[in-house]
Amino acid sequence: MAHPKRRQSSARQGKRRTHDKAKVPTLAICPATGEYHVYHRAHWHEGKLYYKGKVVIDSEE
Repeated sequence: MAHPKRRQSSARQGKRRTHDKAKVPTLAICPATGEYHVYHRAHWHEGKLYYKGKVVIDSEE
C-alpha cells in the first residue's frame, strides 16, 4: 500500500478539508399551508401531500 513520503502540513490539510462540512438545508414556506419544509421536497400537512403549493395526494378521499 502506498504511503506519503513526507508529512502533509496542517495548512494543506485544512485546505483539503474545506468542503467536508455539513450543509444546512434550504427551507421554504408552502404558499398553501404556510408551513416550513425542505426546498424542492413534498411534505405532509393534515393528511394531504403538498408539492409546489398543490395537493398531490389526499388521503381523506
